[in-house]
Amino acid sequence: MQHAAPRFGIWALVHGSRGAFHDPEEPFDASWPRNRALVQEAEALGYATTLIAQHTANPYNPAFDQLEAWTAAAALAEATSRIELIAAIKPLLYHPVVLAKMAMGIEQISQGRFAINLVNAWNGAELENAGLPFPAHDARYDYGAEWLAVVERLFTGETLTHHGRHFQVTDYRLRPPSAWRARPRIYLGGESEPARALAARSADTWFINAQPLAQVAALIADLRPRPRGTLAPLDFGLSAFVVARPSEAEAIAAHDRLLALAAQDRAMRAGPAGRVDPAVVMRRSLPDSVGTNGGSAAGLVGSYAQVAERIRRFHAAGVGTFLLQFQPFEAEMRRFAAEVMPRVSA
Repeated sequence: MQHAAPRFGIWALVHGSRGAFHDPEEPFDASWPRNRALVQEAEALGYATTLIAQHTANPYNPAFDQLEAWTAAAALAEATSRIELIAAIKPLLYHPVVLAKMAMGIEQISQGRFAINLVNAWNGAELENAGLPFPAHDARYDYGAEWLAVVERLFTGETLTHHGRHFQVTDYRLRPPSAWRARPRIYLGGESEPARALAARSADTWFINAQPLAQVAALIADLRPRPRGTLAPLDFGLSAFVVARPSEAEAIAAHDRLLALAAQDRAMRAGPAGRVDPAVVMRRSLPDSVGTNGGSAAGLVGSYAQVAERIRRFHAAGVGTFLLQFQPFEAEMRRFAAEVMPRVSA
């Protein structure tokens, strides 16, 4: 369902800067102390959620640090008290029984603030270099759909027997189940037709990559009427990179500075791009944007009033949750909380 007011969240910096890696105002830092301080401050500033991306190695440069998502999520569950913690998961890396038990443990530590973001894998090198299979795009979604069906049922605490194409589970029961709700919330990303079908069938929130309002509205219009069975109406989340300043001219200049810095990363980013499945919709990037998952292509670059108004328009189109990126992250996260959040509310 659509939230009465927009929810704002942040991307945790588990593999460093979300925009340009060579910004003198934000030296590379993907450490645990930085991420812990970042998420704690985001909670204090009023952000409602944080997304912790999952990579076993840094997806852009294997020489760079990479924080592990699930151990970080467990630690953040103890280090925070209100903010929702969304840990991404690639089903090909974890058996569903093992993952479900880990998720239920973090659900207990966080007292009902945990969520998973199902990602059916785009980076072939991450799996292939470890000797793991990297099936074709639609086959990954077939695997992910069955994986999620097992995890969902284990979340509830029922005794599960499941004999499917990919998994054989007999008389398995995980305890304790959540004391706060039926199960943790499920986010799902991906804009291909298999991803849309799985989101409509099984997700609570569909995570859309940054793009202009008309395209986001069309995606929501496609998903909203699809059958949901007994599930509540689907919620929608949007990733976006924000550059907000007192004036539009200042914001454009700041964005141009980041674009120029990001240009220095093109050769580095081209390495993993060569191992990405071309069927992955996310990788069809819009030009002249900063950030990951579409970044600034959502158009949240402008004056404080302009950015607030554009957020209101996305919200009116159906976006309930905004997962935001900034650079330099901490300073711009504070600016957004002080200058844009109140204008959205007003």
